[in-house]
Formats: sequence, C-alpha cells, structure tokens
Amino acid sequence: MTGAQAERPLAAPALSRAVSIAIVAAALGITAVLGRRNAPDPTHPRTRRWYKRLDKPAYTPPDAVFGAAWPVLETGLAVGGYRLLRHPAGAERDLAVNLWLLNMIMIGGWTEIFFHRKQLGPSAALSGAMIASGASYVAAAAKVDRTAAVAGVPFVAWLGFATLLAERIWERNRTDPRA
Repeated sequence: MTGAQAERPLAAPALSRAVSIAIVAAALGITAVLGRRNAPDPTHPRTRRWYKRLDKPAYTPPDAVFGAAWPVLETGLAVGGYRLLRHPAGAERDLAVNLWLLNMIMIGGWTEIFFHRKQLGPSAALSGAMIASGASYVAAAAKVDRTAAVAGVPFVAWLGFATLLAERIWERNRTDPRA
C-alpha cells in the first residue's frame, strides 16, 4: 500500500436494499400514521368540522386534490431516500439523508400542529421552514444522486403552495376563537 492509499479513509459501504427499504418504509409509515391520526376526514368528525369551518381562500384545493397529491409527493421522497441510502456513506450523502429524514419528520409534525393542535400560526411558520429544509434536501441530494434530487422537486414546489395557503388560512382566522 502506498502512502497516499494509507491516508485515504475507506468509504463506508452503502446500505443493503433490505435495510434501505426498511428505513424508507419506517419513515413513510410514521408520517402516514401521524397524517392519518390527524386527517380531517369522516373518521375524525371533530377535526373535519373544525377544518370545514375555517375561512379559506378560494384557491384552496378540494380535499380530493390533497388526497391525490400526497401519495405522489411521498413516492418521490421514498425514491429519493432509497437512492440516497444505497450510496456509500460520506459527508455529502449523510447530509442529504439527514435532510431527507428531517423533512419526513416535519411532514408528520405539520399535521400534528395544524390539525390536532389547531395552531394556525405555528403551522404556517413550520410550513415556511419546510420550504427551506426541502430546498436544502434537494440541493444536498443533487450532489449525491441527481434522480433523488429531481424526485424531491415536486415536494418543494408543493410546499411553496402549501405555505401560501397555510399563511392565508392563519391570516383569515386569527380572530376566530375556534381557530
């Protein structure tokens, strides 16, 4: 072994397919459980009534749009997370994976704050923070795996819209004691 080879640290191996799938499934599962627990659907009538009573802007999508958008966004995040986990560990890959995990946690956290705790101001602030964390994730992922980064772009675009919507809902309902 030459001196240059001895100084170079060995890259940690990539995670196996099974471990990568398990991590992605766990992250998606936790997010799904939180989202389901807080959903404003017929199985949660009090949350549904509260959400329906909020003064929302005219550009608020129908519930079906939310139901259709999130599986697509989460599929992109799942693809990105899986692809990143399959790369050898290293500073750039680890940063991208940590930002991916942060965003997965923030998705579940947002539903908890908005729907369960009914805290409109903090949920709008968290939504704005998610734009920054989502964009950071895409930028970090681009340094490791272009496909993972591209798969995260729709998530960041949705966050831009969702932040505008959350902020407007908060603005319109600040004086309503039910909100």
